[in-house]
Amino acid sequence: MMKFLVSLFLGLSLMVTAAHAQNQPLRIEITEGVIEPLPFAVPNFVPDSGAASELADDLARVVAADLSATGLFREIPASAYISQVTGFDDPIKFADWKAINAQALVTGAVNVSGNRVTVRFRVWDVFSDKEMEPGMQFSGTRDGWRRMAHKVADAVYSRITGEGGYFDSRVVYVSESGPKNQRRKRLAIMDYDGHNVQYLTDSSAIVLAPRFSPTGDRVLYTSYESGFPRIHVLDVGQVQRRVLESAEGTMSFAPRFSPDGQTVVYSLSQGGNTDLYTMNIASGQAQRLTSTPSIETAPSYSPDGQQIVFESDRSGTPQLYVMSASGGEAKRISFGQGRYGTPVWSPRGDLIAFTKQNKGRFHIGVMRTDGSEERLLTASFLDEGPSWSPNGRVIMFTRETRGENGRSSLYTVDISGRNLRPVRTPDGGSDPAWSPLQK
Repeated sequence: MMKFLVSLFLGLSLMVTAAHAQNQPLRIEITEGVIEPLPFAVPNFVPDSGAASELADDLARVVAADLSATGLFREIPASAYISQVTGFDDPIKFADWKAINAQALVTGAVNVSGNRVTVRFRVWDVFSDKEMEPGMQFSGTRDGWRRMAHKVADAVYSRITGEGGYFDSRVVYVSESGPKNQRRKRLAIMDYDGHNVQYLTDSSAIVLAPRFSPTGDRVLYTSYESGFPRIHVLDVGQVQRRVLESAEGTMSFAPRFSPDGQTVVYSLSQGGNTDLYTMNIASGQAQRLTSTPSIETAPSYSPDGQQIVFESDRSGTPQLYVMSASGGEAKRISFGQGRYGTPVWSPRGDLIAFTKQNKGRFHIGVMRTDGSEERLLTASFLDEGPSWSPNGRVIMFTRETRGENGRSSLYTVDISGRNLRPVRTPDGGSDPAWSPLQK
């Protein structure tokens, strides 16, 4: 179990304190369970002009919120500050920041020229009295200021943890409104934190299971527009879509892109039987992967594209199986009590997330790719549909509340299971799918 904990948690262990005692660089090591979030400070960024004043404050607040939301960092409130940062190039009074126990300090400056915004920033290791690597800057338009803040937060996160961030990413999901027995659904896309929501479809037809392409420019989803479930491909930038054709009398659903973005794996139901297929998007050529009397669904590729994990009831109850991406014999990997579904391979390749139903409760869980070391992260009336963050450290999923007035909402949980948070959206939300980091 200890090996599992070591790989699961970004630990804030005593190694951080020991490193400072030896005047070594600040770094959150992957060691053991989270003991105490790392204290950090983000003073409001310095405006290089009067036009940048409000934007400088807003940028700093988003950076601080991103880091705090991970559960790995704890922001020190401005009311505790002894020093103020009034100039980007002013010397840092490290003693004042040490006195309030800040271990990391993020400073920045913002310039606005017409519609152009530039943000410069630095990350300081307070106890070592020095900057962590050279400062950086990002530029963009005024309406893209939140994205610049997310990029700054990603850079800070990476410097301190040594891992890639996930803040400059988007989520496509199903926006839900109306009463439970007449739920209206449409595709929506948003920043990972629930801001900048845009709608990709109207609510004239039921839509399900949106999935991003590896480059984040296309979305697969299932629509009942024709009366039967059909897989659509939507170009996010141009909001143009097309149907992936299937034979008359069949139903296709649960699509997901291959890692190279050229192939789609999906379920196809025909004559009361449901099997897995792949289709080359360019040619439309389909290949059957399974041929059993059971229901095979919810396929997901491994990051290298060599294997597929999927859900099947061939053993009598829904369980998880892994097979070659070209088909062939499948190996069962779930053996705990209950029913398993919606498996998704981690982008790191080390874990598979899943939904589990057992004893009247639903859970989001993770296991090794061979089915070992299963760990349940959540429990509620209905949790389902996990999706991984780009760095494989956080899972977003759907949680539905009980009763006639039950509502679906989006939540995130880190792979320690200790940092469960709601994602605020204008209406209800379900079926989230996380994009890769934006280019």
